[in-house]
This record gives sequence, structure tokens and C-alpha cells, in this order.
Amino acid sequence: MIKEFEGIKPIIDEKTYIADGAHIIGKVTIKEYSSIWFNTVVRGDVNYIEIGRYTNIQDNSVVHVADDYPAIIGDYVTIGHNATVHACKIEDHCLIGMGAIIMDGAVVGRGSIIAAGAVVTNNQIIPPFSVAAGIPA
Repeated sequence: MIKEFEGIKPIIDEKTYIADGAHIIGKVTIKEYSSIWFNTVVRGDVNYIEIGRYTNIQDNSVVHVADDYPAIIGDYVTIGHNATVHACKIEDHCLIGMGAIIMDGAVVGRGSIIAAGAVVTNNQIIPPFSVAAGIPA
């Protein structure tokens, strides 16, 4: 379902795939060749969301924002099933494992891997080309 919020409708490239049951709401931009899978919620209500090219957000994930932070996801990013990406920045060529949580103000540097189930805490910076695991990562 693609739905406007407060008069703002998502901007989705025609080459993007949106699976049945996904919800894309409000101030969201999704670039070409990306995919949003079943039951994923991408909600740009109080701030904006940008999703780059060739990015894959898998089933049952949530991408949301905060008053102070948008959600910016780069090109060639994979976000695994059941992940929560909240008001943060994920740079290009990253892998976010299944069930991982990325919190407000965090930055996941280019080429990094966040392990399944890991928690990246508020304002945490994961350097480029890192592997982060655990709680906190």
C-alpha cells in the first residue's frame, strides 16, 4: 500500500519492486531497482526517508524516522528480515542482518556488516568496512 501522509505522497521509481502487503507512507523517496518486501513498513511521517538504488529491504522490516533525524539508506544495501532501522544513516554497500536494530542518530559506515540480532545504539558510529555484532554492537 502506498499512502500519502499530511498531503505528501511517496516518490517511488517505476523500476522499484513493492511486494504485496508492504506499506510505504508519507515523505519517502525510493530510487531505481530497489525492492521492498512483504509486510515491510516504510513510514516517513515526522521526517523524511531516502532509499538508494539497488537496495533490498526484506520481509517484516520497519524503517521509521524521528523529529530530529531522517532515515537515509544508501545504494546497494540489504536489510534482512525483521530488522528495525530507526532515524539513522546507512551508507552504501552495507548488510544489516536479520532482526538487527539501528537506533536514532546512528551511522553505519560504507561497506559495513551488522550481524543478525545486533543493536546499534543511539548516535553510535560504525566505521566504514566494519563488522559489528552484539548488544550493543
